[in-house]
Order: sequence, then C-alpha cells, then structure tokens
Amino acid sequence: MASPEIETLTQALAKLPGLGPRSARRAVLHLLKKREAAMAPLLRALEAVNEKLTSCHVCGNVDTSDPCGICNDPRRDARMLCVVEEVADLWALDRSRLFPGRYHVLGGRLSALEGVRPEDLSIDLLIGRVAAGGVDEVVLAMNATLEGQTTAHYIADRLESLPVRLTQLAHGLPVGGELDYLDEGTLAQALRARRPVA
Repeated sequence: MASPEIETLTQALAKLPGLGPRSARRAVLHLLKKREAAMAPLLRALEAVNEKLTSCHVCGNVDTSDPCGICNDPRRDARMLCVVEEVADLWALDRSRLFPGRYHVLGGRLSALEGVRPEDLSIDLLIGRVAAGGVDEVVLAMNATLEGQTTAHYIADRLESLPVRLTQLAHGLPVGGELDYLDEGTLAQALRARRPVA
C-alpha cells in the first residue's frame, strides 16, 4: 500500500484526460524512480505555469502572458481571424502552422440542452473585434456537430451586416478514411460538399 500522499498524487493524475488509475500509478512510479530527473523539473514547471497562467483578454487563449503570444506576434496576419470553440481547438489548429492569422476563442458552443446561450460565450467580444475594423476574413472553425454548426450559423447572422468575408472549414471525408467506418453525419456532409472531378 502506498502512503496517503502518494495515493493522493495517483488519484489526482488519474483525473487527467487520457489517464486512468493504472496509467496514473505507472506515471507516479516513474516520477518516484526518477525523482531528480523527472519529478523536480515537473514540479518547477507546474509552479511556474500556475503562478503566471492567465487568459488573453483579446482572444481568450490560455497563456502565461496577456495578451498571449499569438496576439503579440507581429508576423500574424491581423486581417484574418479564426473562431474556435475552445482553447484546445486553437492549439490543434495552430500546431498545424497552416493558419497565418489570429484567433478568437468562444469558450464553448451554443446548446439549448446544456443551457448555453449567446451571452454565455464571447460572441459579443468577437463582434466588437470585427466591427472595430482591420479584419477582412473570419474563418468559422466550429466542430462538425449540431451545436457547433448552430453556433457558426448564429455568428454568421450576427456578422452579416459587417464588411467581412465569412468562410468555414470544409467538412467531409478524412484523408485515408474508409466509408464503412464513417458516421452518417460525416457521409451526408461529404455528399453535400461534393465538387467536380478535375
């Protein structure tokens, strides 16, 4: 049996996404065996992030500076704005290094079932950013769910009167995807978004 402190650490790690009780125990054992090489640097990194962690008042990203590194980057094209539901979506898109512009994190998506209304998200802040000028294109990068698409349509309606080009991420068949493994929604979207063969 482990001490209460070690068991508390194991239970805390087990609550992280992708880690269950067994994975958490393995991680704790690794940290204990490699105390100087693994645990000490991890503790220092966690403390440093915990002290400086903040939300960017411009885009809603989570970073250790406000404005965040993306908003402060002069190489970013301020005329392009990509709207995402969550910070995880921003990080996933930015990892690809394919989008040269800036971002806006809504903090969720509209959902009648969960009681999430437009005023619960940072939609008004987004409208204000676009209305202030300097944005030529808004890319709606909502998830391909009913709630995500409802959110995208709501934002499109709110931005309709502003002189900005609205685009949306393409949805459909993933590269390498096999038809028999795809859900009906993905197949339907792929059929609706079909294009001529060149």
